[in-house]
Amino acid sequence: MKRKIALSIAAVLLLVTAIGVTAALRHPARSEVPTFRVESSAFRRQVTAEGTLKAVKATPVSTPNQANRPLKIAWIETDGAVVSKGDVIVRFDPTEFENELLVGNEERATASNRLTKTNTDSSTTRTNLKRDARQAENELESAQRFKFDDAEIFSRYQRIESEVDADLAGDRKRYAEEVLKVRDTLSRTDLDLIAIEDRKAGLRIRNAENGLKSLEIIAPYDGILVLQRDWRGEIPRAGSTQWPGSPLAEIPELAEMKAEVFVLEADAAGLGVDQKATVWLESDAGVKYAGRITSLDKLARPRTRGVPVQYFGVTVSLDRTDVGKMKPGARVRAVLELENLKSAFAIPRQALFEKDGKRLVYRKNNGRFEPVEVAISSSSAGRVVVTRGLISGDELALQDPTKDEEAAEEEKADG
Repeated sequence: MKRKIALSIAAVLLLVTAIGVTAALRHPARSEVPTFRVESSAFRRQVTAEGTLKAVKATPVSTPNQANRPLKIAWIETDGAVVSKGDVIVRFDPTEFENELLVGNEERATASNRLTKTNTDSSTTRTNLKRDARQAENELESAQRFKFDDAEIFSRYQRIESEVDADLAGDRKRYAEEVLKVRDTLSRTDLDLIAIEDRKAGLRIRNAENGLKSLEIIAPYDGILVLQRDWRGEIPRAGSTQWPGSPLAEIPELAEMKAEVFVLEADAAGLGVDQKATVWLESDAGVKYAGRITSLDKLARPRTRGVPVQYFGVTVSLDRTDVGKMKPGARVRAVLELENLKSAFAIPRQALFEKDGKRLVYRKNNGRFEPVEVAISSSSAGRVVVTRGLISGDELALQDPTKDEEAAEEEKADG
């Protein structure tokens, strides 16, 4: 009997335990919601960037404009070389200009010989035609003076022959005069053509001489030669062809430097002129240089050809330049200060929620969380600045406290 009673009690206890476990599984205990206490504090928003140093002032070096044709580089100083005033930094190939000068001189000599021959031929032809015209004129005068027109003295045949001789002498005179005019016109045309050829030869000679005078580029002052890259990212080298006026290099003035850095498009919100910046050399990270943003790109663009990542180019003017350490092209890193508030309500980003198009926080009041609509101004990767809706000392939920209630209501509706 006792054994049956014990078994019955054990069965009841097992049933109660099972009911309790089932209830616990169906209605779990609400975990404690983590909170954040609102306090006024400083808020700073910064972005990092990287780039290179450039001189504020630099003298450009370009292919001479005196040459009216492309120039081929025979030799060029190495990138970053230290040059002195008067040093040759680029030398071009003279072969094409020497050949052009030779051809030009030959064409001028040919034009000169043709001019002499044309003048001689014209003079000889003019002399002969004038002699023929005078002779025809003399024959015409003789025929008119000694006319055989007396029928009683001269026969019909003699009278006709005399008239024919007179007409022939007149025609020969007119022919000689007309041919002389035509020959003069042709001679002037030939002389004009020869003059054009001579001018063409002279132009070729002048171009060749100007090209030969432009075969060397001299450094205007002491400095460092920085070669310019083309649209393919290549620097000028021996054997490459350069058009007149195309940039080759620059010689910077090292007394004043600036930093040209690139900011990711995603980090550029709020970026503006006159914001503070801190720059340091990658080769000497222990020394910081203060500066300010002086200009920035209007549109984002890729830094590397073929890579779609977009950057904004930013120019930072430096408060001081260390001539001993800073060189053009040196790699630098920078921190750009986009915002610096001495006092602001900066809350964790996970304390801000958006529901029905409104920005909300859940503020604890008498042990319960109530939704409060807030307004925000700026944000960083982890914090958001609230400008309206909070006061110092508010305790905010770091996770949505209504999730458990919504889950319970759904469970009740399902059950």
